[in-house]
Amino acid sequence: MRKPAKLIAASSVLAVLLGTLAAAPQIASADDMVALGKKIAENRKLGNCFTCHSYEGANLPGNIGPPLVAMKARFPDKAKLRAQIYDATKNNPNTLMPPFGKYGVLTAKEIDAVTDWVYTL
Repeated sequence: MRKPAKLIAASSVLAVLLGTLAAAPQIASADDMVALGKKIAENRKLGNCFTCHSYEGANLPGNIGPPLVAMKARFPDKAKLRAQIYDATKNNPNTLMPPFGKYGVLTAKEIDAVTDWVYTL
């Protein structure tokens, strides 16, 4: 390969690598995920958790669902809590809790964030 061709090939590889790095998503800190989860949970168009659940700081909470307290003790396995939020009908087909993941109400990232937030309660 001639020198100019090698230079163009190397430049192309470098451009692709730099473009990939620039487009890479930023990793959110744990605090960021908790804050995002709370925001999603309290959004009436997304989680709307306080309509059914009470928790510390909830404004006019409902009482249809269990209170969100001592969540680490109630769900020592965080994956089970996430599964409950994703699709509560798996454990209880008669639940009133919407299957947020199964019906696509929340994305996987949003469910992860809500799980992180609920786990702090």
